[in-house]
Amino acid sequence: MLFKQLIDAYEIIDSSRADGERVADYLKMIRPSAQIKVYPLVGPKGSTDMLKVMIPGVIGKSKGGSAPTIGLLGRLGGLGARPERIGYVSDGDGALVAIALAAKLLSMQNKGDFLDGDVMISTHICPDAPTAPHKPVPFMGSPVEMSQVNTEELSPELDAVLSVDTTKGNRIMNARGFAISPTVKEGYILRTSEDLLDIMQITTGKLPRVFALTQQDITPYGNDLYHINSILQPATATKAPVVGVAVTTETVVPGCATGASHMEDLDEAARFMLETAKAFGKGTLKFYDEDEFSRIQSLYGSMNHFQTLGASQK
Repeated sequence: MLFKQLIDAYEIIDSSRADGERVADYLKMIRPSAQIKVYPLVGPKGSTDMLKVMIPGVIGKSKGGSAPTIGLLGRLGGLGARPERIGYVSDGDGALVAIALAAKLLSMQNKGDFLDGDVMISTHICPDAPTAPHKPVPFMGSPVEMSQVNTEELSPELDAVLSVDTTKGNRIMNARGFAISPTVKEGYILRTSEDLLDIMQITTGKLPRVFALTQQDITPYGNDLYHINSILQPATATKAPVVGVAVTTETVVPGCATGASHMEDLDEAARFMLETAKAFGKGTLKFYDEDEFSRIQSLYGSMNHFQTLGASQK
C-alpha cells in the first residue's frame, strides 16, 4: 500500500509554496542518503523545479551490474493553476504518484528490501502553471516546453519507461481507476504487454483496462495535431519502450479541477508501477517481444519519423 506516502506527499505539494526542495527534504527525511537532484527548468511561460530520484538496485547498472533500468515518470502541466484556481489540481496526480513511489522505495530500502535493477524517478514541481484550451475540457498548460522535460527525464540508460499522467479530460476512458496503453517504441504502437496485463489484474483484483491510442498521440507536441494528453510524449524522445499509465474517471474532468483526486485510484496506479519495477529489474517482465519488433521493422521499416515534428516542420 502507498496510501501513507500519497497522503504525506499530497500535504507537501498542496501548497502555493510547493517546490522541489520541500519535496527533496521530505524524501531525505525517509532516507538521508537518498540520491536526489533538484534544479530549476526555465521555459517560455515561467519555470518549474525538476525533481529526479535515483533508487540504486542490488545489481543495477549504477553498481556495475547488468539488471535493466526502469524510468518512472510523473507527467503533468502543474500542481496548481493559481491564481485562477485555489489548491491542488487534478493534473498534479502524475507528480503525486511519482513522489509517493520514491518515498515507498526509499522506505523499503530502510527495511532491507532492495530491487535488483536501478529505478529512476522523475517529475517536476510547479504550483502555478497556466491553463490551455483543449476539447472537451481545458488542459493544464505548462511553464516549460514538453521537449525540455523530455530532454531532462529521458536518458540512454533507461531500458523501459512507465509514464503516469492524469487522463480524465476525454471521452475515450470512462471508468474510474487507471488504464495502461499498448507499448510504444520508436514510432510503433505495439501490442499490449501480457506481463503488464498480468500485473495489472493482480494488483487491482479486476480485469485489466487498456486505453485506445492513436498514431498522432505518439507524435511530439507542437505539430498542430490533437493529442489525448502528454502521457506518451516520452516515447518521442527515447528508443526505450514506453507504456502510459493513465489515471482515469467515468466522467470528463478538467485537468485544472480542484477536489478531483481520488487516493484509492492513485494507490492502485502506484502499486502497479511498483510491482512492474520489481519484476522488470528481476528480468521476469517484458514490455515488448524483441523478435516481433525485429520482424515488423524488417517488413515495414523504421517509424521513427513519428518521433519528429514531421517533414514540413523540421
